[in-house]
Amino acid sequence: MGKWTRRSRVAAAGLAGVLGVSLLAGCAGGATAGPDKPDKKITVWTLENLPARMAATKKIVSGYEKRSGVQVELVGVDEAQLPQLIMSAAAAGDLPDVIGALPLGQVWQMYANDLLNTDMPARIVEDLGAGTFDANALKLTADGKKRLTVPSDAWLQLLVYRKDLFQDAKLPAPTTYGRLKKAAEALDEGERDGISLATDPGDVFTQQSFESLALANDCRLIDTQGGGGDNDHDGKADKDGKGAALDSPSCRRAFSTYRTLARDHGPAGTQTLDSTRATYFAGRSPMLMWSSFLLDELAGERADARPSCRQCEKDPAFLAKNSGITTAIKGPDARRPGQFGEITSWTVTRTAETEASRGFIEYMMGTGYEDWFGMAPEGKIPVREGTAEEPGKYTRAWKSSRLGVEATHRKPLNEIYSDALLDELADGVSHMRRWGIAEGEGALVGATNGELPVAKAVGEMTSGATPGDEAAREANEEVGALRRSLR
Repeated sequence: MGKWTRRSRVAAAGLAGVLGVSLLAGCAGGATAGPDKPDKKITVWTLENLPARMAATKKIVSGYEKRSGVQVELVGVDEAQLPQLIMSAAAAGDLPDVIGALPLGQVWQMYANDLLNTDMPARIVEDLGAGTFDANALKLTADGKKRLTVPSDAWLQLLVYRKDLFQDAKLPAPTTYGRLKKAAEALDEGERDGISLATDPGDVFTQQSFESLALANDCRLIDTQGGGGDNDHDGKADKDGKGAALDSPSCRRAFSTYRTLARDHGPAGTQTLDSTRATYFAGRSPMLMWSSFLLDELAGERADARPSCRQCEKDPAFLAKNSGITTAIKGPDARRPGQFGEITSWTVTRTAETEASRGFIEYMMGTGYEDWFGMAPEGKIPVREGTAEEPGKYTRAWKSSRLGVEATHRKPLNEIYSDALLDELADGVSHMRRWGIAEGEGALVGATNGELPVAKAVGEMTSGATPGDEAAREANEEVGALRRSLR
């Protein structure tokens, strides 16, 4: 999933494959010339490009235009096409002023290629109050003390399970590797498989699903201690003391566990974003790993993705009522549970008209913020929790937000889901971890989202072509080679 949303089934590719440093260095005037002259006109690209969300965004933007006198050209961009569009715009010296809903991998790729204004986000966060933001969201969107973006909202990767079936089988909630495997084996019977996990080697969703389980066992993409794995072909780290770490014992256990779950207790054949959800919705699997964007669909509120289980015919909300949700899992090699998710941000480009861009983002994170995250609250958990005057204002508003603009009835979140679960989701942002970001390897993260070395290894492993240890070694070698190519 860079980022997964239902906007696109295609991998949210990093920029590395199409936006090389050498190319950008040749974009003499455009990409690095400095801010545009003020003319009270800005161009804003948004990855929230579904028709209903575009309409909702235009309504918010209209309020800003009336208040500020700034003219905003709003352009919806498909996430899979973003790398090529940025490359073309940079080459032509015609970058947008602002990009919204940008995931972490692509943020770091733009930063690595010197396409971001990093001063303006720092000023915006200071103006809004750094203390009003989730501290972890600020950390993930900064390079040390250098602020890269203004973090806006987040989604979390969830393990959804049939709590009614777990209760009948007297199984505890699947919060650990051991409990996961025990439940998958116990509930794998008849026409029902034990769990639905992604195995498609060409989809970033598979890579994100694996990273979620890997983080739970303290499996890391990069080792900063010099002992991570085969990085320069002789088992030593690279010259900077870092190296790919996917061949570590904790990662080998993560690969083997994923193989056991997906191959031994999952549906036959390649499993995709859509098929994993469809299997759970049909009642043919008691566990599913998916993003929090599932919450409106789980409640039977999306006409294009409705639960189809036998009980769902009479009660479309049956699965929402009978599903439990685990936000963080713990593996045997980890000291604490791991939580995977995505932070999306507002970014300012190097050529932006700075003051108009600043005013726009501050509006979207203030007056327009509740409408912004309210158009898809199931997948847009606010990372600005409130204001200095009203701490917790936005978190409270989010809990009572109506389901997203694509939902059938747009019921309030807290009418469908318990306050305890919503608290856990909001708190999950604070505990979210991501491969490579804390180690300063954000550009590599973006590149892996494009090249998908882990998804490919998972695909081979779950098809039976390779055992878990071999998949870990192959993924490690691919990530190490990719890292060296970026240096």
